[in-house]
Amino acid sequence: MPHLLHIDSSVQGATSVSRRLTARAAAAWKAAYPDGTVTYRDLGKDPLPHIVPSTVYSGAVPVEDRTSEQAASWALSQEVFAEVQAADTVLLGLPVYNFGAPSSVKAWVDHLIALGLSIDPETHEGLLGGRDFVVLATRGGGYAPGTPREGWDHAEQWLPHGVAMAGLTPRFITAELTLAKVNPAMADLIPLADKSLAAAEQSIDALWPASALA
Repeated sequence: MPHLLHIDSSVQGATSVSRRLTARAAAAWKAAYPDGTVTYRDLGKDPLPHIVPSTVYSGAVPVEDRTSEQAASWALSQEVFAEVQAADTVLLGLPVYNFGAPSSVKAWVDHLIALGLSIDPETHEGLLGGRDFVVLATRGGGYAPGTPREGWDHAEQWLPHGVAMAGLTPRFITAELTLAKVNPAMADLIPLADKSLAAAEQSIDALWPASALA
């Protein structure tokens, strides 16, 4: 039975564009796979704890020697891994904050990339390949080629490398200039923002065509 892992990370609540886009994508997936199941994780509302010095080697410590903090951290890594392992499709909302990914997404990746879970301990092969990893990225400003801030979006640059060791390869659908309607200084960019959002929505609607029904 098809299974979707739907992850949000925005802290903007009802005003979040990335949440609106992931909801649209999840609805399209459910329409294509009406018998499918969904797991939802909200990193914006319920972030994972970051890996710290006392937990960084939790998986390498024998079970009987782990502190309670190490045991809890490793249990979270196992939970994160199991959610991805169970999914045929992973859907991630990825807003850009201060030119990078939300720290909650970094913490999620740090729990996911674990030797003995997502990485084979002997061959170091990634064990989560073969899944469709769709990333719905949103950017408040413009970072397209030729713009003054071309290359400043470090979220989209980083994520493929961040998850590569697990065997995951994300594909991105991006809407930018999402702050145009709330930032008076960007008012002239509203038409471009609308165009970018419409293109993203069109790409989402084409993710799982009617031919996917089986």
